[in-house]
Amino acid sequence: MNYRPSLNMPPVVKNLILVNVLFFLVTKIVGQTGTDLYKVLGLYFPASDNFRMHQLFTHMFMHGSIGHIFFNMFALYMFGRVLESVWGPKRFLTFFLVTGLGAAALHIFVMFIEYKSAISQISPDQLAYFKELAAQGKYIPNTASEKITSLLSTPTVGASGAVFGILLGFGMLFPNTELMLLFPPIPIKAKYFVIGYGVLELVLGLSQPGSNVAHFAHLGGMLFGYFMIRYWNKNSNSFY
Repeated sequence: MNYRPSLNMPPVVKNLILVNVLFFLVTKIVGQTGTDLYKVLGLYFPASDNFRMHQLFTHMFMHGSIGHIFFNMFALYMFGRVLESVWGPKRFLTFFLVTGLGAAALHIFVMFIEYKSAISQISPDQLAYFKELAAQGKYIPNTASEKITSLLSTPTVGASGAVFGILLGFGMLFPNTELMLLFPPIPIKAKYFVIGYGVLELVLGLSQPGSNVAHFAHLGGMLFGYFMIRYWNKNSNSFY
């Protein structure tokens, strides 16, 4: 399949970027008044008192820093506009939301495993005490308390899961398209770039548990994107 590069932004990509930028600006402005929107709209582990169902959606539009939102929105623009031009607005938006939710699902599953591992080391009374500390943002260093506090009090934010799904989608639709890496500045086919990125995220996720980067959320976006495209290919003769 071939496509013609265009600098024009299709409607869903344009509106997603606008919404993300708006959320970021409002979060930073409101934060100056002492209101922490990350606590309201970021995604917390379901065992946390801060968890709310709407966070499964809203966390996709929250970002922690200028660098965070810039790279996510740049990737959304570069690859998302191509996919939307092929699929159309409705299918692309569905893909974005499903991969974002899939990323959250895998991320929460991994957090659940880590949480069960942490609480298996302590008694119910200790767990209750550690939860009280976590609610205050405190913990006992180098113990299960530190891990539990991190899991219960740290929100996950960003569109990275959906963006990684979009990257996977681009690699599946245009596997032989050459991309130019920044470091090092060499060309690489999209399929190898996607595979390499996926392997890197898996290695980092396994070797750096508790990292500030949600590596398994990235993998979740790619995984759900893969199965969604396979499903569309199987059930729609006009998909391509």
